[in-house]
Amino acid sequence: MFVSVVSPSYRGHRYPVGVLAHCVWLYFRFPFSFRVVEECMLQRGVIVSHETVRRWCVKFGRSYADGLRRRRPAAGDKRHLDEVFVTINGERQYLWRALDQYGNVLDVLVQSRRDAKAAKRFLAKLMKKQRRVPRILVTDKLKSYPVVHRALVSSVEHRAHKGLNNRAENSCQPTRRRERAMKGFRSPGSAQRFLSAFSGISPHFRVCRHLRTAAEHRFEIPLHFTIRDHVTGGISLPAAA
Repeated sequence: MFVSVVSPSYRGHRYPVGVLAHCVWLYFRFPFSFRVVEECMLQRGVIVSHETVRRWCVKFGRSYADGLRRRRPAAGDKRHLDEVFVTINGERQYLWRALDQYGNVLDVLVQSRRDAKAAKRFLAKLMKKQRRVPRILVTDKLKSYPVVHRALVSSVEHRAHKGLNNRAENSCQPTRRRERAMKGFRSPGSAQRFLSAFSGISPHFRVCRHLRTAAEHRFEIPLHFTIRDHVTGGISLPAAA
């Protein structure tokens, strides 16, 4: 049963919702530039500029991602926290990420520091967003985590071991691939906007293909598109001729 979700407002947009949603999906699902998305749509007979695609992604990407997140099953009771560095305009920034035991990305935050203050800010943001205290907190051996654990969630079991956090370590690979395709991020703000939408849209379509048969895969993928159409309030475009 679908959860009632208010679709974004498309007032003032002359293109059909299906075209707009398809462009946003192409950009966040595949390592495409805005110009490549423009070319893909031209092959379908739709003339839209790369700048228009960029504006659509900025305006609707986060909204679509939040809608898809609300459709997921409830997050697990285990939180994996991890931080990886990203270089933005020659300066090192840190991407803080939280996942559950099933690999679902719960939240991301780009910060300039990797200390206890930054860890506390991220964990507080995560708890406010999730509105629940996890059963287990899994981190690497960064010394900031025990400080934040005692300050915010001292009743939660804390497991600090690099090997236990492989799920979080490995899950950053799609982000790394996209970062290389984009030739880096231009600013911390643009990185935060992109990753907030990317972490909600792309995993929705990246099903665990190796765990399913071909028939199961073909059956499940249309369901994911149906959910996307319900979130965007549009209808999927027909396959290109």
